Amino acid sequence: MTMTTAGVIFVLSLVVALVAVYKPFGDYMYRVVSGTRQSRVERGIFRLVGVNPAAEQSWGVYARSVLAFSVVSLLFLYLLQRVQDKLWLSLGFPAVVPHGAWNTAVSFVTNTNWQSYSGESTMGHLVQMAGLAVQNFVSASVGIAVAIALVRGFARHRTEHLGNFWVDLTRITLRILLPIAVLGAFALMLGGVVQNLSGGTDVTTLTGGTQTITGGPVASQEVIKELGTNGGGFYNANSAHPFENPTSWTNWIEIFLILLIPFSLPRVIGRMVGQNRQGYAIAAVMGILAVASVILTNVFELAGHGTVPQAVGAALEGKELRFDVSNSATFAAATTLTSTGAVDSFHDSFTPLGGMMPLLNMMLGEVAPGGVGSGLYGLLILAVITVFVAGLMVGRTPEYLGKKIGAREIKFASMYFLIMPALVLIGTAAAFATGNNTTALNVGPHGLSEVLYAFTSASNNNGSAFGGITVNTTWWDTALGLCMLLGRFLPIIFVLALAGSLARQQPVPASEGTLPTHRPLFVGMVVGVTVVLVALTFLPALALGPLAEGL
Repeated sequence: MTMTTAGVIFVLSLVVALVAVYKPFGDYMYRVVSGTRQSRVERGIFRLVGVNPAAEQSWGVYARSVLAFSVVSLLFLYLLQRVQDKLWLSLGFPAVVPHGAWNTAVSFVTNTNWQSYSGESTMGHLVQMAGLAVQNFVSASVGIAVAIALVRGFARHRTEHLGNFWVDLTRITLRILLPIAVLGAFALMLGGVVQNLSGGTDVTTLTGGTQTITGGPVASQEVIKELGTNGGGFYNANSAHPFENPTSWTNWIEIFLILLIPFSLPRVIGRMVGQNRQGYAIAAVMGILAVASVILTNVFELAGHGTVPQAVGAALEGKELRFDVSNSATFAAATTLTSTGAVDSFHDSFTPLGGMMPLLNMMLGEVAPGGVGSGLYGLLILAVITVFVAGLMVGRTPEYLGKKIGAREIKFASMYFLIMPALVLIGTAAAFATGNNTTALNVGPHGLSEVLYAFTSASNNNGSAFGGITVNTTWWDTALGLCMLLGRFLPIIFVLALAGSLARQQPVPASEGTLPTHRPLFVGMVVGVTVVLVALTFLPALALGPLAEGL
């Protein structure tokens, strides 16, 4: 079997599996976020923190709850790192330096899990388990909760209420993320992932970011990594390490877990608004963009432009040869189409155009299917922009899912879209202006790509890195920390403000002039608007970086 044939079978099997779980798992998540019954454990948690599960919140209160929870989490995680040398299970490591503790705390609370240090020589067991692992779950839950709040804004009418953040956070963590982590851990153990308490591994793909846990079972931590949107790795080699990813079979499982929740969430939209076809339309947009990215990444890597790659038949540098070039390219596409950041090969060693694809995936806003929750609300924002553009073309007030998209709504959507490009381009420019773009190995277009990739990854809360550039200085830790913080919470505020504005409206009955948003025409329009907006924003930067290097 040729490498190309094996790659096609690998990708097709993933597509079949995701299609098979779309309805049952999506329906399960719908029941979780829409149900009213509380388990005994949940009731105990609500009593402990003083939450009335029957009391719902306006968008402002919901937003303040998200921010309050995140601020407390950030301060706790920062303090935990700063005093780890005085704590149990510190492994003799000193306290993390202030700028490193800031960067790591922001990274995990924002579901980025960017790793600017070596986990095995910096963090003790207690910090890894009680700090980083906990955030791998709850920061992912925050993203899903915000997405559900936005869908409630479309589904509800003439109300100020979007649900209760504390109820959503608790249910999503206990009923969705934890059960999948347990089941996935058993699957990975069957595949050969080590299960012990002495090593540690990445706990970030399922829940979101780039870090690992040294004090927990390797298998269960690896699943946490894959289920969220996380990357990084305790062994530095990440998912290329045989302890974390022993076989091609476990490689398949990890990619499947990366895509499971984001690709199933559109089903929740359809159930909540009472039109399953709307969920299919959103899933179709995600699927088209994802398949195009996977195909292009594989083509660019298998083509192997350059003398040495062509001589050996493919671009093998930086690849984990147990998984071949195609599986590595598919993993790279999946991890950057989501906000995962886990890697089983080094993106910095990809061909110029192959390396451009992970960068471009993040520049799309990671909406195909995107991070857990964040991908869904990002794509809904793009759908709102699309119907607004369509309304301008025909001279009608745009409508989406029975709600009018007026000046207030489009302002919120526009501000959401502009935040990420502003952070990426301003941050890249600042690095060059201050002389912090220096790299010992790469200069020219590739050096620009490395800096651009770092800020794109941070601002999109992805967590992966091109490598080849030192980013653990005070300047880099501070700058990337700010990008992660602003890139996470400013969009969330605008999403919740949009949800509140929509929930107050009366439903608009469909008429002959209403644009059908469940048909292939609308799906194609959303894909086109997404690509055009990204091209207009980032093409000059890409032309100076990976495109110039490729040409």
